[in-house]
Amino acid sequence: MRRYDLDWLRVIVFGLLIFYHVGMFFVPWGWHIKNEVIYPNLRWPMLFLNQWRLPILFVISGMGTFYALSKRNGGVFAKERIVRLFIPLVSGILFIVPPQVYLERLDKGQFSGGYFDYWPTEAFIGIYPEGNFSWHHLWFLPYLLLFSLVLIPAFIYLRNHPDAGLLKLSRKISSAPFGLFWMVIPLYLWESLVEPFFPSTHALLGDWFNLINYCTLFFYGFLLISVQDVFWPTVQAARRSYLYLGLLAFSLLIGLRIVFEDSTLIHFIEAGLKVVNLWAWILVLFGYASAYLNTPSKALKYANEAVYPFYILHQTIIIVLGYYLMHVDLSFLTKFSIMSIGTFGLTWVIYEVAIRRWSVIRPLFGLKSKNG
Repeated sequence: MRRYDLDWLRVIVFGLLIFYHVGMFFVPWGWHIKNEVIYPNLRWPMLFLNQWRLPILFVISGMGTFYALSKRNGGVFAKERIVRLFIPLVSGILFIVPPQVYLERLDKGQFSGGYFDYWPTEAFIGIYPEGNFSWHHLWFLPYLLLFSLVLIPAFIYLRNHPDAGLLKLSRKISSAPFGLFWMVIPLYLWESLVEPFFPSTHALLGDWFNLINYCTLFFYGFLLISVQDVFWPTVQAARRSYLYLGLLAFSLLIGLRIVFEDSTLIHFIEAGLKVVNLWAWILVLFGYASAYLNTPSKALKYANEAVYPFYILHQTIIIVLGYYLMHVDLSFLTKFSIMSIGTFGLTWVIYEVAIRRWSVIRPLFGLKSKNG
């Protein structure tokens, strides 16, 4: 049975990603281009989103893999993953990401000239950030492709052995509201012991913390949907408890960062708060979505198809808009609104006019061709 709440969550979280990347233009954190005026306090709502937005996407992707493998053998699934993930990645690297790097180079005085003086002759020389070749925000695709292919044997085994010990354990911990928090133990180990030595790069090679952390979350998604007859009633019934826990954990996390200097002890405490916080909010979202969003609609059907092209296109449009607004004397709210509305609007126009109706173009954005 299709879980429409998962489709809604996927659409909502990718929608929040657009607001998040617009916000990156204004906060002190490093990003490709920056507004002339920085707003330090914006980092707190940004931090709230940052804690769980990517983890829940990998969990949802693991759940989607369960459904995809239920109708396919391993070889067919692998081929479908390559078509849906690798082809959009390559086309994105060739055509969607280069304008982002070009505008960054212009802003930093590292290149002068028109876009077609830069692309393709300069666009693929060297590896970003020293060079220009990059997948930028599309890093999610190679990670997801790698996890999908590497875990095929484990997923097929679990699919074919519903009484496997790991599934029995998953069913047992999913039957109690706070039993699900046993799953934060591996996440805590990665956060406390691996992350300090392998900070996030999104470069795939050598990005060990992100690889092991997101692969764990992806695997969790498959496990939890495998025991969905227990998991969904649990999170739906306990959603308010998870909400209170998430609010408490995030408040303590902010307080810890404000009051205490970083140290070894503080690192281990913060790691615990981070993983409890992110897991609590993931369960909150699953619980409330199960209660209120598990229904089909025409809007969902349209948005569920559009979300992949929106993801691929959005950051380039944000950076184009930001480049021309960065030195304009406007308030934060005005610029944020222009960039957010402009990104959704322009992305929608490109999707409607240049992608959705064209069978040749659709696979470049992860969509099945009209006759496929």
